[in-house]
Amino acid sequence: MKLRQTTWILLVSTFLLGGVVYFTTTQETTQQQELTNKQQKLFNFVREDIQDILIKTPKTTLQFEATNNQVTPWRMKQPEQTLASNATVSFLVDLLINGKSEKTFTIPVEQKKEYGLDIPQAIITITLKNQKTHQLILGKTDFEDKFLYAQIDPINSEVVQISLVDKSFQFALERELSEWKQEP
Repeated sequence: MKLRQTTWILLVSTFLLGGVVYFTTTQETTQQQELTNKQQKLFNFVREDIQDILIKTPKTTLQFEATNNQVTPWRMKQPEQTLASNATVSFLVDLLINGKSEKTFTIPVEQKKEYGLDIPQAIITITLKNQKTHQLILGKTDFEDKFLYAQIDPINSEVVQISLVDKSFQFALERELSEWKQEP
């Protein structure tokens, strides 16, 4: 059975067009997934960029400074001048770097109290080596007690953007002062 020249041209054109459609569809899907992953990430910096971490809670204020020492990478500046526990501070840093927002929504500024953001359980301020600062304000837990309501890099406006973040932030911060210090 012989095929005509026009049939061969149509057949090759169909395969080429199918290949182009397949390629562009997979590229768009990959780009959308990358965009979604970026949107869910809390912050876009790496551990080496962090210079200073300030944690304010209703009970205390803690401040940590990154050192260039690999054995003792963190130093507590406040409330005491001492070496910080690498494990404790690194747990918090990992949450800040790898943490993701499960959901984001906006509310009127008057409703901040309902989410525990008028008197937050913690305010974490991160200062980077390039002097940029980022802030994470942690409020109440959600109704399922799985996530915390949070504001990420808040701005003053009439609406507030709320994110649901992992409850591990609460566990990372609810520590005695002795747990933040390096054991002698």
